[in-house]
Amino acid sequence: MPTAPRPRTTTRDPEELARRLTAWLATRLPGAKAVGVTVPAANGMSSETLLFDVEHPRPPVRACALRLAADPAAYTVFPVYDMARQYRTMRVVAECTDVPVPRVLWLEEDPGPLGAPFFVMERVEGRVPPDVMPYTYEGNWLHAASDTERERLEAATIGLLARLHDQVPLRKAEFLALPGEGDALRRHAAAQRAYYDWVVDGLARSPLIEDAFDRLAELWPDDPGTPVLNWGDARIGNVIHDGFEPVAVLDWEMAALAPREVDLGWTLYLHRFFQDLTVASGGRGLPDFLRRERVEERYARLTGHTPRDMDFYTLYAALRQAIVMLRVAYRQVYFGEVAVPADPDTLILHHGSLRAMVQGSYWG
Repeated sequence: MPTAPRPRTTTRDPEELARRLTAWLATRLPGAKAVGVTVPAANGMSSETLLFDVEHPRPPVRACALRLAADPAAYTVFPVYDMARQYRTMRVVAECTDVPVPRVLWLEEDPGPLGAPFFVMERVEGRVPPDVMPYTYEGNWLHAASDTERERLEAATIGLLARLHDQVPLRKAEFLALPGEGDALRRHAAAQRAYYDWVVDGLARSPLIEDAFDRLAELWPDDPGTPVLNWGDARIGNVIHDGFEPVAVLDWEMAALAPREVDLGWTLYLHRFFQDLTVASGGRGLPDFLRRERVEERYARLTGHTPRDMDFYTLYAALRQAIVMLRVAYRQVYFGEVAVPADPDTLILHHGSLRAMVQGSYWG
């Protein structure tokens, strides 16, 4: 793993957040108090999470989690945080599917109470495959599991995607259509290009990312197919498990209308991202977990839709991850945690695998 310090994940004062949350909660549930407010150590650099319990004679849910939009003054990872969109997405998924999502309770679009919009949902207990250190490294529950147990988790993960894609009627998800011209895939890719332009505005551009955009144009699918509701950040690290069964699917901020393969490519590549890091550092990782051919076959069996153009979609996932990694790196530069190297492509943690994908040599 790289030796650069882990990027800071918040610039907010936890005690101040707890005080303001208690005051806000009383406006939604008179007489209620927010107790035991904590900010998890593993909080992300995008939306932030607060955990708390509701003290009230008849609380709608006693154990809660709050998703708070990123502090706009803290060099945010994404340009926009639409908490109402996430809230609505989770309600649609709960209404239309048997995919387990936490029950959402309240949406607050006024930034006044906590400094940014947020929503509150039930807190679901369980365990999550870790990102730091990644689950592909030794020393965590998923790595220590048996092959049979990991196969159960893999099967359940692909089942989640299959049911999500099959069960949400397109008319219910139309609010997730991205702006622009052309079909859903063209709009999705255009949004990623706009995101990249925002990331490098006034900063060094990435020749590798731009080569990847050019390669995508060469591989563009002839028929992307009918779009579906995409989870967006479709990976096992965003699922709470009871044993090896999913009990809550989290992090819907990248949800959009897109081809099914956008989610599948992200699931496959985000595992390979961690696997490649592990192998590069001398570990074996989990080479038999979430293998591409098995995932594609299982998804086809569950849905009747055979995944197509997966070289395109895994490259697209690696490109999207590269843009996020570049923004995170420039955020570290902003906070004085790292210096800008002569070659900006080296700021992308997986620049080697992305280059191999662009060259067509990654999948052997």
